[in-house]
Amino acid sequence: MANFDAAAETARYLATLPPEAHAKATAYTQGGHWMLLWGSLISIAIAWLIVRSDLLTNLRRRIEGARQRPWLSALLVLLVAQVVMTLLSLPWTIYQSWWREKQYGMTSQPIVGWLGEWAMGFGLGLIFITLLLLVFYWLLRRAPRTWWIWASGVSVVFLTIGLLLAPIYIEPLFNAYTPAPPGPVRDAVVEMAKANGIPSDKIFVYNGSKQSNRYTANVSGLFGSARVAMSDTMFASGADLAEVRAVVGHEMGHYARHHILWQLGAMSLLMVLAFWLVDRLFPLFAQAMGASQVKGIADPAGYPVFATVLVVISLVGTPVINSLIRLGESDADNYSLRVAREPDGLSAALVKTIEYRAATPSKIEEILFYDHPAVGNRIRNAMDWKAKELAAGRTVP
Repeated sequence: MANFDAAAETARYLATLPPEAHAKATAYTQGGHWMLLWGSLISIAIAWLIVRSDLLTNLRRRIEGARQRPWLSALLVLLVAQVVMTLLSLPWTIYQSWWREKQYGMTSQPIVGWLGEWAMGFGLGLIFITLLLLVFYWLLRRAPRTWWIWASGVSVVFLTIGLLLAPIYIEPLFNAYTPAPPGPVRDAVVEMAKANGIPSDKIFVYNGSKQSNRYTANVSGLFGSARVAMSDTMFASGADLAEVRAVVGHEMGHYARHHILWQLGAMSLLMVLAFWLVDRLFPLFAQAMGASQVKGIADPAGYPVFATVLVVISLVGTPVINSLIRLGESDADNYSLRVAREPDGLSAALVKTIEYRAATPSKIEEILFYDHPAVGNRIRNAMDWKAKELAAGRTVP
């Protein structure tokens, strides 16, 4: 295998899909880039309409009356704000998350099923986010100069709790998770787990085809609740053992290398910056949105303004967040190559993800929009690893 050509092998894998499939993937992916912009603009427009209607300021005045009841005002105003903003954005959400996915063959889920899960997710989010926001507005009243520091710490605590609880209480509401069934696949996965110090009872299969036709797996949870989960879409046409080993090796990489923890640490620093910017930019945005009845950043009636600043910061910061995630994904690929030693299995699996993530974007497109390395680059990395192993005289499956 001295003549092994990594570039040629990469091209061969990419050529397993016909040109029309690559063109469709590119249209879907690049359309998704525009969806980020349109979604942000729609969120801003909805926030502007709510602010200009004085709905929340009028509600706040009625609740407070002659007595100051900031906790009750914050609770009811924030609940109304979130419900109204979410319902007004529902048509866009349906288009983005269901209709467009249906058009590109990414989902087979009926709209009724999608709406049921959307309602359940909205209800859970309403509880969780309202509790978080109540703490924010309490901090804004009690520590107006340093609230953004404390809010960042509180956000990390809430996020950590969410990560801990999600696999146990939240994810099972939407999907059924079962241990990988007995057979060669489970045997191979258990062997890999034991060899790398990962509990073998942390590997599950879930009915992901209920929501999506994407070929995918994931790792979720934190500490004792962390687990690796493979969607049943991976086995729809018969499980290829090399692919499963490679994909599970990748997800084990996230688990073993503690990517969630270091990404959580990086996010905490970014949240400090984001909330500091909210503190500084709120008056400017409030003036631009015509929020003359809002008494300041500590007024819950100004939540649409608060949310708008975060939307803009999030949009501008998308490349930074994506770059942080890409680093973890690259590291997980390399971990898989080391422990599973399945470069061809990983490449074959990656080809199946091209339908929702175009394989060969420009470098600038990848930096700005991709939260995973481009498939073409990931396959080339696997083939380069294979070439080095062969050159060193080591056997590669």
